[in-house]
Amino acid sequence: MSILIKNVLLDESIMDVLIQGENIAAIGPELNTEAATVIDGTDKAIVPSLINSHTHAAMTLLRGYADDMELHTWLNDHIWPMEHKLTRDDVYWGTRLACLEMIKTGTTFFCDMYWHMPAVIQAVEEMGLRAMLSSAFIDFGDPKKADKFKQRTTDFFNRQNTTSNRIQFALGPHAIYTVSRDSLVWLADFARERNLLVHIHLSETSREVDDCVAAHGRSPVRYLRDLGFLGPHVLAAHAIWLDDEEMDILAEHDVKIAHLPTSNLKLSSGSFPYRRLSSRGVCIGLGTDGCSSNNNLDMFEEMKFAALARKGLTGNPTAMPAADAWNCATANGARIFNLNGGRIAVGKIADCLLLDLNHPQLVPNYNLVSNIVYSANGDCVDTTICAGQILMHGRTVQGEQEIIREFKSRIAALLQR
Repeated sequence: MSILIKNVLLDESIMDVLIQGENIAAIGPELNTEAATVIDGTDKAIVPSLINSHTHAAMTLLRGYADDMELHTWLNDHIWPMEHKLTRDDVYWGTRLACLEMIKTGTTFFCDMYWHMPAVIQAVEEMGLRAMLSSAFIDFGDPKKADKFKQRTTDFFNRQNTTSNRIQFALGPHAIYTVSRDSLVWLADFARERNLLVHIHLSETSREVDDCVAAHGRSPVRYLRDLGFLGPHVLAAHAIWLDDEEMDILAEHDVKIAHLPTSNLKLSSGSFPYRRLSSRGVCIGLGTDGCSSNNNLDMFEEMKFAALARKGLTGNPTAMPAADAWNCATANGARIFNLNGGRIAVGKIADCLLLDLNHPQLVPNYNLVSNIVYSANGDCVDTTICAGQILMHGRTVQGEQEIIREFKSRIAALLQR
């Protein structure tokens, strides 16, 4: 398939952009070429699509279900009991709704940790997005549960679960307080043998740190270092409660971090040390977390919260400039997940957005990146393209009403269980 986008704003120039197959093939003023689909880009800006570095997609099922409480109470008393009731079909429709929301708000790649992975795979394949998918590994120190999860993990990676080049797979140990020492070591070895990313929640709360010191005599980062767990294949979600030595350890091991500002604020988890980590060269992506702790998947909001939270919590208006927030949601995400994207250039993957420059929140356009971070939201996205396929145009996604209707029926059934 070929797409020609004509007269579109790219950086500060009006250009034509040609997409052939899954890649950007040509950029220039008034390209003399034909294409199967031609889009008028007048009064539109083309930008790379957004990368959600950490979420739990099917938690759309629990949006607004349990709010305004501390993390461990939220998990133990509300979220996990409800998640035990979820079926494969629930997760399928929950993930489809999440994909719909992401398409409509300009995200084309997400890193997910959840259950019922075949259902998640099916939903992502059908919706046309890219994803890094991991099945949550939780054993609570129970050897029988650990053996079950190890076997499930081995079986999963021994099977060919998808032929789609849009889907990658990772390991998903939930956290140090839900996964035993032996399982963490096993997962680290498994990841290195198969060259897999490991996706884990880390140092999210002060309680997690205190409990780790009490149980293991050291902080979470030092604990994982001593287990031989850390490395460039590790993606740590949250990473809030860190001292200077721990930041050095993460940098030395080239650990990647998913910063989740809205979730951190909503659960009052703590203040993310962005500048202290980025100055050490740590690659930081941006994510929404799940809908139960956000409560949406709009990465435009996430960029704004990231920048504003750093300014407000540090008392420094330069603590996270708009350009940094934008890079976390685009280029840094591409680096974390080894995507040939994150910017609009010839040879890059055709994952891009057309923003409506006539949307009131984007007028006037003195500085597009500032407008994107501080003013825009997902409604400013007119067109979403992933892997050279148009997933939304004119804010219309094929089949969206069916998804919403079926999702609502799943919620009605869930509440009866």
